[in-house]
Amino acid sequence: MTPKQEKFCQLYVELGNASEAYRQAYNAARMKSATINVKASQLLDQDKIAVRVAELKAHHAERHDMSVDDIAKMLKEDRDFARQCETPAAAVSATMGLAKLYGHLREKVEHTGKDGKDLPAVAPAVAIFALPDNGRDGPAS
Repeated sequence: MTPKQEKFCQLYVELGNASEAYRQAYNAARMKSATINVKASQLLDQDKIAVRVAELKAHHAERHDMSVDDIAKMLKEDRDFARQCETPAAAVSATMGLAKLYGHLREKVEHTGKDGKDLPAVAPAVAIFALPDNGRDGPAS
């Protein structure tokens, strides 16, 4: 495994985002978002990368001594307690935490515009209109 592949694996486990891990591990400054997404996906499909990611995730879980099952158990207990205390907002929050934990809720991040092209690096020019001074800045020159 190359040093860049190792860095990609570590960043992927830390960030949870393959595309961002690829951007940071490789020289991707001139690549389009779609290319980065494909390259990151191709890396994750390689057996040696998948094995290393699994090793790092296992080590990461050991280091924190907490598994997904442990977190799910705590969230379920929190939800049950919130229901007993008749605090629906807390119960909903715990339920949403479970949904996120199990991957049912994912934030959709759009890296391309509706036309499928990359988003502009800078916002389009906006017309700025001058407002009348109304004497606020002192007498006119």
